[in-house]
Amino acid sequence: MPKFALYVPLKAKPGKETELKEFLKQGAQMAAQEPGTSTWYALDEGDGRFSIFDTFEDEAGRDAHLNGPIAKALMDKAGELLADPPQINKIGVLATKGN
Repeated sequence: MPKFALYVPLKAKPGKETELKEFLKQGAQMAAQEPGTSTWYALDEGDGRFSIFDTFEDEAGRDAHLNGPIAKALMDKAGELLADPPQINKIGVLATKGN
């Protein structure tokens, strides 16, 4: 069971919602290449608000993700796409329901 997670709320700049959605879809493809990332979700919360939620088996996987290409791409695009800088929240997973 993954025990570590990240929650990153994002607010698109006005008029940049579609570009942010496309960027997040590309992030899913990048996350698929990360062996330490258990799950990766891009969420549409409505009204130009989005978020990323991802899980990891261990701290090493989470650290690798935070130092990897998705985090770098997000920081590179933040000024162009986001109304505010991303807030990266390190959180713990208490329980999950498997398929």
